[in-house]
Amino acid sequence: MEICVDSLESARNAVEGGASRLEICSALSEGGLTPSPGLIKQIRSFATIPLYAMIRIRGGDFVYTTEEIDAMLHDLMILKDHHANGFVFGALTSDCEIDTVACEKIISAARPLPVTFSRAFDLTSDPVKSMQVLADLGFQRILTSGQSNSALEGLELIKTLIQKTQKLIIMPGAGITKDNIRKIMESGAKEFHASAKRRKMVTYGANRVRLGVNENDFINVTDRELVMELVDIVDEMNALSCEK
Repeated sequence: MEICVDSLESARNAVEGGASRLEICSALSEGGLTPSPGLIKQIRSFATIPLYAMIRIRGGDFVYTTEEIDAMLHDLMILKDHHANGFVFGALTSDCEIDTVACEKIISAARPLPVTFSRAFDLTSDPVKSMQVLADLGFQRILTSGQSNSALEGLELIKTLIQKTQKLIIMPGAGITKDNIRKIMESGAKEFHASAKRRKMVTYGANRVRLGVNENDFINVTDRELVMELVDIVDEMNALSCEK
């Protein structure tokens, strides 16, 4: 059970809830951007599970300039020095193919640490072909919603990818909850990705000035109990599978 987090509070809740791995980002509201070295360092002080750092310089699409790739390579090397256990990255060409040049650079810089291809995969024009390209490049896994808005909606493609893959781990993510994870496990997937979030009220100053783009009175944080429930369901389903 991989949990994506963008704060110390979320990371601690995920660890205490029994997460197997953390995907560490900044700005999950933007789909996840590169975290700071300080965040990685502080999470490492209380987490013994693997920490995978998102490598994504900005929000928006996944078509990057050479300058942006160079900046992300620099970020990767800094986070590697701060003992990240792996990375999450995705880059596409303007015609929605895998950007093999950018990916080769990231894979090479990360080596020997593993790299997960991000949900940029869900924007590719030919998912089965793209999966093979990623396997040949040396990625360890693909995070995917089955090219749909949620993993539940994309379940049929997720099943197809799992059946066809020979090297890669296919990890469903997006919209996974305690109410649908049993159904998603029917795909045959062995790893799962969720935020397990709840709303937390924001404390404003006396004059209620809002900073940033958040127009709401809350932020999202990972909930320890929700993580625990997800982990328990996965363990229960795996136990039943072993008994059969």
